[in-house]
Amino acid sequence: MTVLAFDLLLAASLLWSAIRALTAPDPFRAVVMFIVFGLLMALAWARLGAPDLALAEAAIGAGLAGALLFDSVGHLRARSGRRPK
Repeated sequence: MTVLAFDLLLAASLLWSAIRALTAPDPFRAVVMFIVFGLLMALAWARLGAPDLALAEAAIGAGLAGALLFDSVGHLRARSGRRPK
C-alpha cells in the first residue's frame, strides 16, 4: 500500500512539474521546474529498476541541460537589458 501511494505521488509530481514548466511566465522559473522534472524523472527511472537511466537523466537531463538553460536565460536577460529578479 505504501509503495503504491509513493508511486502515485511520484506520478502526480511529474505531471505537476511538467505543467508548471510549460506554463511558467518567467523563463527562470520554467528552467527551475524543468530541473525539478528531470530529478523526479530520475527518481521514477530508479523506481522502475533502471539505475543506469536514472543516473543519465540526473546528470544530463537535470544537470547539464539545466546549466545550459540557465546560461541561456542569463544571456537573454542581458540582451534585453532586464535585471534578474
